[in-house]
Amino acid sequence: MPDRDAALDAIQRELTAFARRARHKAAQMHPDLSLVTYSMLDLVKERGSCRAADLAAHFMLDKSTVSRQVNALEKLGLITREPDPEDQRGQLLRPSEDGLRLLADAAERRRLAFRERFTDWTDDDIARFAGYLTRYGAGD
Repeated sequence: MPDRDAALDAIQRELTAFARRARHKAAQMHPDLSLVTYSMLDLVKERGSCRAADLAAHFMLDKSTVSRQVNALEKLGLITREPDPEDQRGQLLRPSEDGLRLLADAAERRRLAFRERFTDWTDDDIARFAGYLTRYGAGD
């Protein structure tokens, strides 16, 4: 069991370092964009549109926290709001043209960074790593 505990410690340490790097990269994309707001914008784009309550449920965040983040995205001109046709009291969030452009630029920079980081990895190594990350993420 000591080897397993050491491996689990290494996983925790590396995931923490990964999260720190991700926060730093988000700040480089836009000085007023946190990793949380970037992640929310990315999810809104992925879904085409969603409600703030959907973001709160997905990210397991308090509605007031999501409200502040959504307001920040709106002030930055990265999302728009429109009435929800299924619930006139609700609003759908959609990425704006500026938001889509920011996400596309960020995706290209990420792709280039990953290509550089994985230069010495074989295609099989990358595929296994992707599989492990997908498996880990599915465990939630």
